Amino acid sequence: MSKYTPMIEQYLKIKAQHQDSFLFFRLGDFYELFFDDAIKAAQELEITLTSRNGSGDDRIPMCGVPHHSATNYIKNLVDKGYKVAICEQVEDPKDAVGVVKREVVQLITPGTVMDGVMLDEKENNYLASLADFDDDTYSLIYIDLSTGETSGALVTTGWEQVLNELYNRPVKEVIITTGLLEAEKQSLIERLNVTISYSEKSSLTETYRHLVAEIDNEHLITGFSQLISYLETTQKRALDHIKPLQLIELNQYLGLDMYSKRNLELTETIIKKSKQGSLLWVLDQTVTAMGARQLKKFLERPLLNRSVLEKRYQFVEGLMADYIKREELRDQLKSIYDLERLCGRVAFGNVNARDLIQLKLSLDKVPHVKEILATFTEAEIIKLGEALDPLTDLKEFLGKSLTDEPPMTIKEGNMIRDGFNDELDQYRDASRNGKQWIAELESQERQATGIKSLKIGYNRIFGYYIEVTKANLHLLPEGKYERKQTLSNAERYITPELKEKENLILSAEEKSVELEYQLFLKIREQVLDYIPRLQQLATEIGQLDVFQSFATISEQQGYSRPDLTTTGELEIVKGRHPVVEKVMSDATYVPNDVYLDQDTQILLITGPNMSGKSTYMRQVALTVIMAQIGCFVPAEQAKLPIFDQIFTRIGASDDLVGGQSTFMVEMLEAKHALTYATENSLILLDEIGRGTSTYDGMALAQAIMEYVHDYLGAKTLFSTHYHELTSLADHLTRLKNIHVRAEEFDGRVVFLHQIRSGPADKSYGIHVAKLAELPASLIERANVILEQLEQTKTPEQVSDQSDQLSFFINEPAEQAKDKEPSQLEQQLKAINIMELTPIEAMNQLYQLQQLLKEED
Repeated sequence: MSKYTPMIEQYLKIKAQHQDSFLFFRLGDFYELFFDDAIKAAQELEITLTSRNGSGDDRIPMCGVPHHSATNYIKNLVDKGYKVAICEQVEDPKDAVGVVKREVVQLITPGTVMDGVMLDEKENNYLASLADFDDDTYSLIYIDLSTGETSGALVTTGWEQVLNELYNRPVKEVIITTGLLEAEKQSLIERLNVTISYSEKSSLTETYRHLVAEIDNEHLITGFSQLISYLETTQKRALDHIKPLQLIELNQYLGLDMYSKRNLELTETIIKKSKQGSLLWVLDQTVTAMGARQLKKFLERPLLNRSVLEKRYQFVEGLMADYIKREELRDQLKSIYDLERLCGRVAFGNVNARDLIQLKLSLDKVPHVKEILATFTEAEIIKLGEALDPLTDLKEFLGKSLTDEPPMTIKEGNMIRDGFNDELDQYRDASRNGKQWIAELESQERQATGIKSLKIGYNRIFGYYIEVTKANLHLLPEGKYERKQTLSNAERYITPELKEKENLILSAEEKSVELEYQLFLKIREQVLDYIPRLQQLATEIGQLDVFQSFATISEQQGYSRPDLTTTGELEIVKGRHPVVEKVMSDATYVPNDVYLDQDTQILLITGPNMSGKSTYMRQVALTVIMAQIGCFVPAEQAKLPIFDQIFTRIGASDDLVGGQSTFMVEMLEAKHALTYATENSLILLDEIGRGTSTYDGMALAQAIMEYVHDYLGAKTLFSTHYHELTSLADHLTRLKNIHVRAEEFDGRVVFLHQIRSGPADKSYGIHVAKLAELPASLIERANVILEQLEQTKTPEQVSDQSDQLSFFINEPAEQAKDKEPSQLEQQLKAINIMELTPIEAMNQLYQLQQLLKEED
């Protein structure tokens, strides 16, 4: 292979240090990619693949994008999980000896995006650092680099909880050490779909030690150091906007595993993965980017702290009390810029003058917000208003230093206000007066020569010139003008006087633009000092926006303030599903009551498909979550305990990536609930056992309900199509049967969506098939078969069914004590159910079934 050019050799040396990234190599006005990068980028970005150097196999694949429009191409790659290394020229080509020196000035990864074009203003963009330790502890450190927010948690309950915790936030990239187990690394990629990066554990440098001053756990500090080391390596610039590390005490928040968050569709729908149709979609009435992100964080971590929740209710109630003032407040908040991300760009050095003017205009709104808050009657609202820092000093500084409408870039001039800097004013005066002098000279020359078309112009090559058409050349006096350029129909001249003024004007303009740039850099440095105050203001504005959002949706939808009980009683009067209710805006939603207490721990729900069993279960969980983030709830009245965890098994969701069937997923999710639930938890189980044979399914469903009833004590909603299980109410004292009402009219079933006491009388399976518009002949045949089965059922068959059912329902002790225990009964008594895995349980059931056949 022929020898590479010096430029390609330079590229290869830099690429060798960034093997896992696309290298955007700056050549003039383009970023170029070579070799495998070019081939892959051309496919991903759908751009033309070309080549350079040599011929045949020696040609180097190449593609490129213009540097001025590179942002969208970079965003495309980063959105797909790739990393992009930006390689720029770091010396003036005029000063270069040989190849211009180039360096990677920034590594853009899914977790380190800073450009506003690449970010969703309503979403945080988290980078997580994961460190594992010998004592089976994992530290998780999160940062949103665009806002500087950092937080950390310790996980001591196993790897599955690490996955649950990472799933709980919109994490785009996870930093791990090379020592992490390969199986754990693969589960991060496959189950969470995140980009993996590497950084080793190290001690924290003194520069960042103040950010962990309040943290006394070395595991957390080590994980934070691992994160900072990665950021320093990849970003190569100041990180002054990073906030002190906040400790997340996981036991202070409502536990929601990844299954529950997905099943309840808190922030996105299961099928479309979109915000619309989720609980977040319903609750989001925020008007600022800061508020939208804060609301999502509230949903990610519902609270267990009663006093904080009551304070949030006070805010919501106070804001609901005065519609007009709340609307005035919303109008003021709408004009407030994204202060959090502005702080990040100031620290990164990519903020422009327009951003700072937006900051000034935002600060102009804060006094108005304070005035409005002072007029409410709720003390907590007044207190928040008093705490808002208007940063008057920063606002005044920006007002006197920057013009009202600066340009987009910071190297064009016209950013700094007149009177801010004496030297700049002098340059501007020279430039402005010089231009006036040029205009006056043009008028004088026209009069002196009599050439009305004579004009004085300017271009970058020749500077200022006097242009005369060829038809008027005879009118020019001899010896005064020096020819500079000849055009097809005119000549251009200069004079000593014009040249002297040109030097003065151009020198003043050049120096003015350069001085403005330097002054702006100093202004930006001064704004850095205000970052902590700006971040505090951003947090308070964001929380205020969330509270007004809660108040707005609560008033619109008729939500009520929940009463948090300490007795464990749960009573929801005329509760609704918040999402379904909003989607059914043109129809009447049928509300339902829910009641659970110490005497009623489990609700066993029966009823036909499509009747609303799953909706009923979900609305209970969503009501609890809304209450525990501080929002009012969709009910006429609600008394709720504070739940520590919510577990759900709702809907079929095969884990195809993990190679697990629907039934296995059911069992795993049920196992998770049965392992970690407490008497203060809420469990929702929808048709457990349907993924296997009828008797296996009923056996498992009954065993699960008995275990929850006898050992856990958690409040549970359990829906089933196994009508035989309704008999469990006879011996499980804290289980109550309820059903979703349906009626049959003229051979058609009508779902009334009303919850009533007692078990359902029939399943209406064929009626549902009819609603689904299965072929009429098929429906008719199914009815014939059903009628035959019902008519041919003999007393012996009924007795057989009773015997089979007694296998699942405990036989009364007075009937059993006179009978000699069979081998089957002996084996049943010998089984320790609590120690069986789902697979072992199925094997035992099979053996017992075989034994039963032998005894027959």
